[in-house]
Amino acid sequence: MSDSGMQIRSDINSVLAQMRSMRASVSSELTQNLREVDRPEPGVQNLAAGHRSEFGTLLSDAVNSVNSLQKSASAQASAFARGESDDLVQVMIAGQKASVGFQALTQVRNRVVSAYQDIMNMPI
Repeated sequence: MSDSGMQIRSDINSVLAQMRSMRASVSSELTQNLREVDRPEPGVQNLAAGHRSEFGTLLSDAVNSVNSLQKSASAQASAFARGESDDLVQVMIAGQKASVGFQALTQVRNRVVSAYQDIMNMPI
């Protein structure tokens, strides 16, 4: 193998090692965060009820967050259309954030509905 081929292979191996390192650190952070979320609050007797309210709170927060993103994007677009703002880049970014948030929320809703249907179709 030539020197340039060995250099390319070395560079590729270096990039792969960095990617593996990043994946491991993200994986450990996610595992730690999931452990923190799964810890029951002190004094919670009914774990199922505790998780149900946490899920409801998370879902409600997500809907409120997407709603605020959409309102912000709409307000920025209206201000741009009225000539009060000349920052088209920020208007487009706000619109894309709102769009991505709405798509993610729609996917979560679809998964929840699918899981509910699967549970309801289970034989007893």
